[in-house]
Amino acid sequence: MENSEAIALTAALLAAAGDLTKRINDGVVARGFEVRPAHGFAFARLAPDGATATDLAAHLGITKQAASQLVDELVRKGYVERRPHPGDARARLVVLTELGWACTRAAEEAALEAVQPWIELLGEGEVRVLCDRLRRIAPYGPLRPAW
Repeated sequence: MENSEAIALTAALLAAAGDLTKRINDGVVARGFEVRPAHGFAFARLAPDGATATDLAAHLGITKQAASQLVDELVRKGYVERRPHPGDARARLVVLTELGWACTRAAEEAALEAVQPWIELLGEGEVRVLCDRLRRIAPYGPLRPAW
């Protein structure tokens, strides 16, 4: 692979990721939820069992203070609540509320809609192969937004 091909590949992957993030968020907002893409990345860490603000900060690649502010915002909007941590009396566990779970389900529906044009263009089989290949090369770990 030549440098120009590598640049084209990285540009295409970044453009696809940015487009998916926008389309999923737009789909969630269209379903009546007041969220930003960063909220979706936070929800991915909070589901299924919750997390501390420190865990969330590490997941998002932000400071603990920024994570705490994000949690405050999500609490105000009704998407999450703080509970006593079952294993650490000093910590608080942040968990999704029913509204947060409904928003997560809306994101799943929006994700399917977002990849539908790919399926129409490439066919379902080819999209499944693409998914398999990307899973093989994608790093395991937190899903971080491009701030």
